[in-house]
Amino acid sequence: MTPDLFFDPTAFAPDRFVLDCRGRRLDCRPGLDAGAHVMGILNVTPDSFSDGGLFLDVDDALRRAEEMLEEGAAILDVGGESTRPRGTVYGEGAGAVAGEAERARVLPIVEALARRFPEALLSIDTYKPTVAREALEAGVHLVNDVTGLRLYPETARVAAEAGAPLVLMHSLGRPGEMPHEHRYDNVVEDVKTSLAVSIGIAEAAGVRHVVTDPGFGFGKSATENLRLMNRVDALLALRRPVLVGLSRKSTIGAVLRSHADPAPVAERLYGTLGATAVAVLRGATLVRTHDVRPTVELLRLLAATAKL
Repeated sequence: MTPDLFFDPTAFAPDRFVLDCRGRRLDCRPGLDAGAHVMGILNVTPDSFSDGGLFLDVDDALRRAEEMLEEGAAILDVGGESTRPRGTVYGEGAGAVAGEAERARVLPIVEALARRFPEALLSIDTYKPTVAREALEAGVHLVNDVTGLRLYPETARVAAEAGAPLVLMHSLGRPGEMPHEHRYDNVVEDVKTSLAVSIGIAEAAGVRHVVTDPGFGFGKSATENLRLMNRVDALLALRRPVLVGLSRKSTIGAVLRSHADPAPVAERLYGTLGATAVAVLRGATLVRTHDVRPTVELLRLLAATAKL
């Protein structure tokens, strides 16, 4: 690891890296004192691989949100459709969720969060334009599209009309049909090229601020995920902030044990923190995680080291 991996924030254009979240400013330039911002995961789903079924009730969701905000989360990301893959580890994959059912899950939570925590930045984890629109009307500040606008390009127009940043993740196929097999010529360059297409669609629709997400675990092998993790800095060539979602992913379980017998989800925290450190040192400034306090403390140490 070389010293040039500690970035100079003045090298990144504020008009691209300082997000306007519907009137709320979020500085996502690499090299800031905070290191990176933490996006706390709040899944209101019955079948997510890590926390499915825990926060379906509004009161439970509010308690969890309060915990994450107290622990240092800058953003709360509310999701109503799981992307859990099929396989020996997780069993049957998560099924697709109709827009009406997804709205029924997320809107009461979003409305309650906006009332209870008006100071919090809220993100909606959806690729459906109807869900995004109603969540924005209910008080959400960002839209997080795990399909990178491949399925519903009109989600970009919804975000643009609301003045909301759009997180665009690289993935393959439909979320309800995971896993997806794919052969990459060069996973870093292929992901970067795909994200550039997504950015073009978003900007053509009028989206002002875009965040990219390489999509760890979505249509990539463990080796490809590790290669992407080690080259997050290559995505900065797209001149947009980078978000990473590494929390308890199967690649971490495989590295900690083996592909055939990965470490259980509950035993992947330390591996997740190690992977997060690599990604942030290479320029990621948004970290989506289940484990807010440990991640905030890790980032605090990284940032303190970078000042020396």
